[in-house]
Amino acid sequence: MTQLNILLLEPFYIGSHKAWAEGFAANSRHHVELLTLKGRHWKWRMHGGAVTLAEKFMAGKFQPDLILATSMLDLSTFLTLTRKRTAHTPVALYFHENQLTYPWSPRDADVRLRQDRHYGFINYTSALAADWVLFNSAYHKASFLEALHGFLKVYPDHRGLQNVDKIQAKSAVLYLGMDLLKFDKFRIAKNNDVPTILWNHRWEYDKNPKEFFEILYQLSELDFKFKLIVLGENYSESPPVFAEAKQKLARHIVHFGYAPDFETYARLLWKADILPVTSQQDFFGISVIEAIYCGAYPLLPKRLAYPEHITHQDQTQHLYDNRVHFVELLKVRINSHPNKQFLSKSYVKKYDWSESVKDYDAIFNKIHHEKMS
Repeated sequence: MTQLNILLLEPFYIGSHKAWAEGFAANSRHHVELLTLKGRHWKWRMHGGAVTLAEKFMAGKFQPDLILATSMLDLSTFLTLTRKRTAHTPVALYFHENQLTYPWSPRDADVRLRQDRHYGFINYTSALAADWVLFNSAYHKASFLEALHGFLKVYPDHRGLQNVDKIQAKSAVLYLGMDLLKFDKFRIAKNNDVPTILWNHRWEYDKNPKEFFEILYQLSELDFKFKLIVLGENYSESPPVFAEAKQKLARHIVHFGYAPDFETYARLLWKADILPVTSQQDFFGISVIEAIYCGAYPLLPKRLAYPEHITHQDQTQHLYDNRVHFVELLKVRINSHPNKQFLSKSYVKKYDWSESVKDYDAIFNKIHHEKMS
């Protein structure tokens, strides 16, 4: 396997994007150079990030064998502004998320002004410009390509519908690499007297907290015995149901709010027994993978990327079809506590960099070889 010099372009360098970039750079056998911008003002990063990163690249001396950009970058603009040095360089585009199918907040001014389509168009032209297009799940790949066809049909003429097939032909799935082994240091035994339920997602509407807490209210009124850990980032405009739930479920709460450090977060994940998920949008599901790795028993909707995380023979016990089915599975799980050890790592260990980096290194070698041959 040839060792490559890879330039990784990330205009939104924060959170999971930052962790992924640093994780790949630290674990790859290739030499990975990061060129980034601070993770703020995401809309401006999609508009202007390519110009700034192009200027930074042209001012430097690093000459890559391959460029790896994320979907927050206007790739076509970057390549145009750097063509003197990148015209023959293989380029891969990695989709953490996309702006065609990501659920916009109805309160966003761009939605009301019908200006939100431009961000999806940047994703489209970037995919056209790349040699390979990589998605963090099969669900993400399929949903993007399906949405792209309808997205282009809105335009008056020269829609380029044939480009959907062109993008599909150069698309592949490359699951998100994660540093899961870091959780092992803080592992604690699960010895809860009653089952502990976990929420460890962002406090946003697309994670569907309303349904999650409504079901817990119902179980509490029926006198089901459980404890509750609520983690995740609390934004200034978080859904009001969180404040309501903190009062209504007070007698069940072990922890409620953002963990102050990673050790606290990890120990709370190891403490949890059950992970009931109600999300309406997840291209991959980082928080879900972390909780499963730490032994929380997942109850997941049979949609989005979730079925990809559970082995086929075990899907009937972890995946639900609708709300009624979900409540039934949750009741059974609560009533069966304590139960035999859940072998969670068998589902998600493949996402740890110790295993997944082999797929990353191999696919970038393949992209480089195809372009240069």
